[in-house]
Amino acid sequence: MSDENLVVGHYTSGHLLTAIEAAVIAAGKTTANITVDDLGPVDEFHIGGRAASQSFLDQLSLNPEDHVLDVGCGLGGASRFVANHYGSRVTGIDLTDEFIQTGKALCSWVGLDKLVTLDCGSATAMTYDQAVFDKAYMMHVGMNIADKHLLASNVSRVLRPGGLFGIYDVMQTGNGALSFPVPWATTALGSVVESPTYYRAALEQAGFEIIAERNRRDFALEFFENMAASNAATGGPPPLGLHIVMGEDRPAKVKNMIDNIAEGRVAPVEIIARKQ
Repeated sequence: MSDENLVVGHYTSGHLLTAIEAAVIAAGKTTANITVDDLGPVDEFHIGGRAASQSFLDQLSLNPEDHVLDVGCGLGGASRFVANHYGSRVTGIDLTDEFIQTGKALCSWVGLDKLVTLDCGSATAMTYDQAVFDKAYMMHVGMNIADKHLLASNVSRVLRPGGLFGIYDVMQTGNGALSFPVPWATTALGSVVESPTYYRAALEQAGFEIIAERNRRDFALEFFENMAASNAATGGPPPLGLHIVMGEDRPAKVKNMIDNIAEGRVAPVEIIARKQ
């Protein structure tokens, strides 16, 4: 069972911003001319990257009038995409302070620090005012949160009635122990994967109505296949990529993730719910 200190320890490197700055230069860019799209490969830490983000977030009907909550925002990649692409104001929250501090720098680089606010904190103990957000989403976050009922109730409290909450998580879809390490956990102690049924129950108990669900297993396997082909063709990942965030054991994490999905143990699943 995961706890917050274990989660923070898993994601903290101590030199993330320096590594990204070096990768920006290696990619032929500077912090003055880097764009949201340029940063996408390194700061959207979920299966499918930017393509997955847009397909998922389009379902929330985001617009410039919305104040959106990004639960477990990481480096704020999805937050910046939402602000840049949909024009929404975004507040992101994440446990890992290094992610938040690095994310703030990236927001400044691309000129989105007025639209995007990133806070360090727990998604199960949010201190935002009641009913302050129009929409909310989380992407590959619940695998690190044991109490998904508490998570759902926290999001429900800060979301306005009728507001949509989108979840894109790796969920349990079959039997068998997972192979570790994976991107969200080094060992089973850091992983709390649950079934879509469990998520639905937590959401419904918190006052949400489930309006859509989609299993993205085939999309995920195609994504990993294309990524491997691209890396093989170019001799490795591009300078700006998730290897910066995942560290030296990235190959093992990716291989195990692919095996876990291919063997039917887990799959990335989207759930869209509306607060009643």
